[in-house]
Amino acid sequence: MRTALFWLMLALPALGDETSDALKLAEPRPVVSEIVSLTALTRPNFVGEVAAKTEADLGFPIAGTVASRPVDVGQLVEKGDLIAQLDPEDLDADVSTGEAGVLIARTQLRAATDAEKRARDLAERGVDASTRLEDATSALAAAKARMEQAEATLARARDMRGLATLTAPQNGVITVVYAESGASLTGGQPIVRLTGTEGREIVVDLIEQDIASLDIGAEFDVVLAAMPEISVTAKLYRIDPVAERTTRTRRLHLTLDDAPPSFRLGALAKVSLVTTSEAGLSIPLSAIRTKGDMAEVWVVDRATNTVSSKSVTLGMTFAERVRIKSGLKAGDEIVLKGIYSLKDGQTVGPQMHP
Repeated sequence: MRTALFWLMLALPALGDETSDALKLAEPRPVVSEIVSLTALTRPNFVGEVAAKTEADLGFPIAGTVASRPVDVGQLVEKGDLIAQLDPEDLDADVSTGEAGVLIARTQLRAATDAEKRARDLAERGVDASTRLEDATSALAAAKARMEQAEATLARARDMRGLATLTAPQNGVITVVYAESGASLTGGQPIVRLTGTEGREIVVDLIEQDIASLDIGAEFDVVLAAMPEISVTAKLYRIDPVAERTTRTRRLHLTLDDAPPSFRLGALAKVSLVTTSEAGLSIPLSAIRTKGDMAEVWVVDRATNTVSSKSVTLGMTFAERVRIKSGLKAGDEIVLKGIYSLKDGQTVGPQMHP
């Protein structure tokens, strides 16, 4: 009897340890999660640059030698103003040759027309054989073909002559000069760069995580770095679809409407997202659980400390984050880790930040 009591007393502490371990295992585990926010990973301020909406390198589509270039860097030009001109000597010679060819072809056509008319009159009166009329008709058709060919050659020569004059396609300012007078150019080689002055924008280079929560149409406050008292509002109208190869950044284009003249090309500007703008939702890719074509996330209900699966519609992917088109709202708590070991209605512990 004493022996049995002795062994029972030894067993009680051990049972107590097992009970304590079981209670520990039964406690809900903490979850690594994130609160969905409209401004997640969006910095409040950026640095941008005033740029032109349109910018183009201008050149001649034909080869030649630059005879004149009356414009220089910094010069304002209007649409139709002369930018540069090639040496027209050879082109003028081609035009003269084409005009001479048309004159000869026209003379031959007139002679062939008269000959065909005479042959037709004689054939109708039975004075001459019908074979002579056939020959005259063939000669007239050949003369007409030569006339059309000569006119086409002249038109091409005149077109080429016109291509030797380069004019401004729009109002702008010359920002780069590539070739001086006397330089020999190949077809398509640029001679100047024309930057349009009719439309300006703000360009900002950001990493993909920073633009993950931005939507087209988002509004920004823009302040000149050199003149903080001057500010305007700009709207995001385009995000470059491909990241820059070396910096891995994407360029944002913010349109400026009726910006004051002080917003000169190349000026630095401070850009900040307007708090009332509608930003998009983005979450880490690690929170997405896929089931076939469906995408789901675990949402934590802190009223009951339980998780539930919720379907979401995905948008564009930016590095390690993805845009959410529908299924979530700001303030939702989503699980980031251990998503494949959870079950609907499972109780979870407190939030742990990643």
